[in-house]
Amino acid sequence: MSQAANGKVGVFNTANPHALATILEASETQSIIASSDIFDIRGIKLWARNQPVSQELQRKLMDRALDKPLETCLMAEDGVRAEELRVLTQQLIEGDSPLTPLLRGHAAALVKGAGAVRLHSVAQLLLSACETARPNRFHHAVQAMAVAGALMHAQGGDDRLVTQAMTAGLLHDIGEMYIAPEYGEADAADTLDVESYRQLVVHPHIGQLLLTQLTDYSKDIVRAVAEHHEHLDGSGYPHRLSGEHLSPLGRLLSATEAALAALRVPGANLHHASVELRVVPGEFDEHLAGPLAAAARSAAPMQAHRGLDELRDDLRRLDVALQTSLNRLDSLLPEHPSEGLQRAVDLTRFMLSKLRAGWNESGMWSPAAIGANEIAEVEAVQDALRARLSGIGRVARLSAGQVSGDDMDRLDQLCSTLSDAPA
Repeated sequence: MSQAANGKVGVFNTANPHALATILEASETQSIIASSDIFDIRGIKLWARNQPVSQELQRKLMDRALDKPLETCLMAEDGVRAEELRVLTQQLIEGDSPLTPLLRGHAAALVKGAGAVRLHSVAQLLLSACETARPNRFHHAVQAMAVAGALMHAQGGDDRLVTQAMTAGLLHDIGEMYIAPEYGEADAADTLDVESYRQLVVHPHIGQLLLTQLTDYSKDIVRAVAEHHEHLDGSGYPHRLSGEHLSPLGRLLSATEAALAALRVPGANLHHASVELRVVPGEFDEHLAGPLAAAARSAAPMQAHRGLDELRDDLRRLDVALQTSLNRLDSLLPEHPSEGLQRAVDLTRFMLSKLRAGWNESGMWSPAAIGANEIAEVEAVQDALRARLSGIGRVARLSAGQVSGDDMDRLDQLCSTLSDAPA
């Protein structure tokens, strides 16, 4: 495959170095063999059927165009199976993770659905390699599988739909195998610079290509994988799809991903996940926040990490940052702005307006009215809005593309305001 990390996604006719490195690392502790002879495009045999993969294979594949995609020529003999997925789902349900209150109410459907997930040989190879070489990402995939199934079951989905949702959840990040590991870490999207973020945002499209070209999963599953970072209001990536352009299963995966992202914060529970889906009006399907909010009632209460006075100061700073950023937008535009700068400013205005709407609906515009009983939830709302504000500058720069020095100075001015939110 061509270098996905450079945003150039082509056919899978060369070995992607990141996926291959993960497979080779996994092969040190599990049996990964060639399921068929591997030939280059000229018909030269590079590897024999049933031969275990090794570093020597990596050397032979270097810069070689292949007759068939490498992923279709390898198999993990002792890799992930549906029974393992069933056991892992059962463990999540019976454990004491923040997800347990949500999953417990759908236990029977989830265990049945996990056992029914069909693992195409290519998906099984990549998931097996991920389980060994990137265990945190594999654990995230299993969590997404379970949460997607729970949300589908909560909406009244039958066994087929629950299994479909769980399959999509398990596969949603499979494209991350084709980008450098540091860009696919669980919290990377919160910390990456613009150029690194540019690498990360292609992974839903890579996953779509992979599943379309190398597997026979249904179009609904493939489309959902492509949409799992899109938002209903058009603020997601990679294509900023919105509304009716998003499939029902894509909406469900998007909510799943956002809920799990909220739970990565130390001390977070389902209350925080529920806030994440509700904080910006129209960002996610409101019907998907309901099951999380209902399950959160049986979870431990949210715990505040700041005192009331400190939180009120943070809210005032956030209010100023939101309003100052909106006020500064028009002054940044010259009389005849470039297409890139205009696009960045328009996108920034849209996203800031959505945050302001969330701010207004939350009632945080009146910090003096916040009492001790509301401090934990207000803190969670404030943190969610702040995180979105700090990320707008990165998205604006990415949207602008290559711009002149003067336009870059204007973008720098804008981003300095956007980053002036309370830490």
